[in-house]
Amino acid sequence: MSEERFGEFVLVRRHGDGHVAELALDRPKAMNAVSTAMARSIAEACAALGEDRSVRVVVLTSTHERAFCVGADLKERNSFSDAELLRQRPVTRGAYTGVLELPVPAVAAVHGFALGGGFELALSCDVIVADRTAVVGLPEVSVGVIPGGGGTQLLPRRVGAARAAELVFTGRRVEAVEARELGLVDQLVEEGRDREEALALASRIAANSPVGLRAAKRALRLGHGLDLRAGLEVEDAAWRAVAFSGDRAEGVAAFNEKRAPRWPGE
Repeated sequence: MSEERFGEFVLVRRHGDGHVAELALDRPKAMNAVSTAMARSIAEACAALGEDRSVRVVVLTSTHERAFCVGADLKERNSFSDAELLRQRPVTRGAYTGVLELPVPAVAAVHGFALGGGFELALSCDVIVADRTAVVGLPEVSVGVIPGGGGTQLLPRRVGAARAAELVFTGRRVEAVEARELGLVDQLVEEGRDREEALALASRIAANSPVGLRAAKRALRLGHGLDLRAGLEVEDAAWRAVAFSGDRAEGVAAFNEKRAPRWPGE
């Protein structure tokens, strides 16, 4: 396993053959509260991983024992003038869009608190694996703002408009079992196993065609919310992008030869 730091608060680990990249939030003294510097590092790490064609899956984790991420750094925010807050906005927004726009599948491994921007980072992933200590929520209205890292748009796409409205308007915290029942998280695992299970899921995903994975994610994301006819056109464009690829030829050959594929990744 190799490691690379992005700034002080983000650690990227490459697992096995490097196809699974772990992006670890590593600001334990602040329970991973997202400061300006940390937001910038998250965006930089996501940009680097997105450009790396050897990466097939990204797993978003935390090094803190009791928290995934408690959201924005309100202590830092408290010192800002209005002008400084406005200047910070594109930086913090870049962290959330960085995760959201990863071109490969992304899996969040959540334990402990995932609140506000912390939960929005998880929502920006394709799959959320949570252990039984997880507590999630979007409490921004309790401090006079709104979920500004994608929460008002991503949450209703997961749980529907009315359920999202109730959760955003009350700002209430939801514990792990209810979170799974409501669809706020996708897999519920035993305490302390969120990272291990998320990495295992990522390894299963990474065994598949890198060309196919990127095209499938593109079709899923671009087609969401479109009417069926338009969505099928998005799917057809993605199919055409992979149908004549080296991965498609290798996948069919490996199936017929009853062997594991050796993906060329192109």
